[in-house]
Amino acid sequence: MYRDKTKVVHIGNRVIGGGNPILIQSMTNTKTNDVAATVEQIQRLAEAGCDIVRCTVPNMDAAKAIAQIKKKVSIPLVADIHFDYKMAIAAMEYGADKIRINPGNIGSKEKMAEVVRVAKERNIPIRVGVNSGSLERELIEKNNGVTAEGIVESALDKVHMIEALGYDNVVISIKSSDVMMCVKAHELLADKTQYPLHVGITEAGTVTSGNIKSAVGLGIILNQGIGDTIRVSLTGDPIEEIKSAKLILRTLGLRTSGIEVVSCPTCGRTNIDLIGLANQVETMVQGYNLNIKVAVMGCAVNGPGEAKEADIGIAGGIGEGLLIKKGEIVKKVPENELLDTLKYELDHWK
Repeated sequence: MYRDKTKVVHIGNRVIGGGNPILIQSMTNTKTNDVAATVEQIQRLAEAGCDIVRCTVPNMDAAKAIAQIKKKVSIPLVADIHFDYKMAIAAMEYGADKIRINPGNIGSKEKMAEVVRVAKERNIPIRVGVNSGSLERELIEKNNGVTAEGIVESALDKVHMIEALGYDNVVISIKSSDVMMCVKAHELLADKTQYPLHVGITEAGTVTSGNIKSAVGLGIILNQGIGDTIRVSLTGDPIEEIKSAKLILRTLGLRTSGIEVVSCPTCGRTNIDLIGLANQVETMVQGYNLNIKVAVMGCAVNGPGEAKEADIGIAGGIGEGLLIKKGEIVKKVPENELLDTLKYELDHWK
């Protein structure tokens, strides 16, 4: 697999590449200079399972805030930089564990050389980010439009620029909102480089459409052995990105930790708020590091049978429900106690 052969890169206290586990990333949507709000969001992301977090650094106040934020969080911080090379340098000086830049919008080679110099002094990885929406005009003209080939050529040009400056502590990110173009670009790039790849579908959309696009695109890419770290980009609460990323990795068999929730579709036999209950269960289990399957069923008649492959489950009836373990009914409880009953069992799971 491609990911077994990629270069190992250290990002703070985490490692990607070289066959290491695929790490999940997200990005804060707070103002970075609002330290309290940013720390609170990062802590929630970490609790949900985020391994690495990115913060925008558009000005010096945001760069300075990196130092304060780092003292209060446990996961590595990536500084997201656009246009101003001085912000990249400042972010590194204030403690960023990695920087994300598009060398194409940083400016002159001299400015890029200054960024690389500081990164090299501190051994800070540089994530080279290229999006289809920011592809250079000459590459668009050369390929008669935005293409996977153009995206790959642009990314490798930027990487070669950094290599020419004597640095190779690099991660590559190529993204497009066109799912199949993004897939093709990753397939092409994986054959041309051994740098670790940050994988995602950019501007994927809302939680609904973004999840579908990301699951399809990331599923195809990751299943080919491509990708060392991922982000599910959603227009919504960043916590949703983590939930989705964990489920994608688990579904592909690339991550085993965490609870998998299965639930039946509603039907005319359902006499409880199954939709609400399933959503509550899915949210509740995010805090558990148990490698088990939980079933949420709406029918007390078929529930035990449908839940037999799960480690534990609950099934609703009329004003009451069942607690089920390995397909066997353990006890009957009032409907309003189903969630608490399940939580108690998970809290005391052995």
